[in-house]
Amino acid sequence: MTKKKVKRILRILFIVASISSLWFVPWILVKAWILPLPNTVQEQLKEGLDHGFDGMIVYVDQAGKPPEFYAAGWHDRKKKIPAYPQALFKIASITKLYIAVATTKLVKEGRLSLDKTLSEYFPELAERIENSDEITLRMMVQHRSGIPNFVDHPDFWTKPPKNRQETLNYALDLPADFEPGEDYGYSNTNYMLIEDLIDKTIGYPHQKYIKEEILIPLELNNTFGSLSEVNIDDVMSGYYVGIDKDFKTDDSGLMLATAEDVGKFLRALNDGSVFNDGEQEIYSSIYVYEHTGLIVGYQSIAKYYKDIDTVIIQFNNTTNFNGYDWNLAEIINNRIEKIVRKNRS
Repeated sequence: MTKKKVKRILRILFIVASISSLWFVPWILVKAWILPLPNTVQEQLKEGLDHGFDGMIVYVDQAGKPPEFYAAGWHDRKKKIPAYPQALFKIASITKLYIAVATTKLVKEGRLSLDKTLSEYFPELAERIENSDEITLRMMVQHRSGIPNFVDHPDFWTKPPKNRQETLNYALDLPADFEPGEDYGYSNTNYMLIEDLIDKTIGYPHQKYIKEEILIPLELNNTFGSLSEVNIDDVMSGYYVGIDKDFKTDDSGLMLATAEDVGKFLRALNDGSVFNDGEQEIYSSIYVYEHTGLIVGYQSIAKYYKDIDTVIIQFNNTTNFNGYDWNLAEIINNRIEKIVRKNRS
């Protein structure tokens, strides 16, 4: 058989395989992906509502241009309050960026060491977390500790923890996911322990430290450490598909912020203005410069595009962990990026 025939056969097989694979991709994702790209971000948000999201907020900050604010759908569908860009939102794991910056500052101050071990910082947990004498703070920040993620415990969703200790219990006395430093495994337990470590080190809640060292200097007046600090009516409602409940009153203990405040923070993180002398070098060695967040009722995406010096923040207030809402959110986010690039003058 000639090389030309072999190449032709391989090309046919590739096409057949590609077409066949479409049968395993949910058509709602295919539709969201192949629809003609709208001319504006606002039109893209309208498409997002057509895909099943109850409400969406987007903030776009292009260097040299005034920030752009977008919203669509419901802020509160029961009260028929339309979504608006200045609403507070539960930013879920985007909180980890603020925790990583706070950790960096304490390391630079000499109050924390990235190379000290978990057993040194938490001797009371030494026998309850495997490899605690080998797991360093650096590994915890980088999700390279091997500590099990408490949300992966089979009882976490059927018997939700009532407090912080019950949450931690879902990660204790379990085999390590891998040997410390040998792999990467995203684990919320890492950051829960880091928060506790910061509290222990400074002698007061880490939220207060973040406010004093990060929020106030950056004039982020619409970022808060917990639900208890805000007017609940200012918080965008959160929904889970198939459940007739508004999840905005559930206190996850994570941060809340407007899209604009998250955008300002992300720009400061990437341009280095959130750091004091010597801190950015430390941060760059331990953590990332963008993040996503997901809890019941709330999805968030915070990205910085260096080549166009642009920050894009996206909030969606509808989740379905057994569905495709996260994939849809990412498709919409990618399309928003394309629209922003296309419309740059």
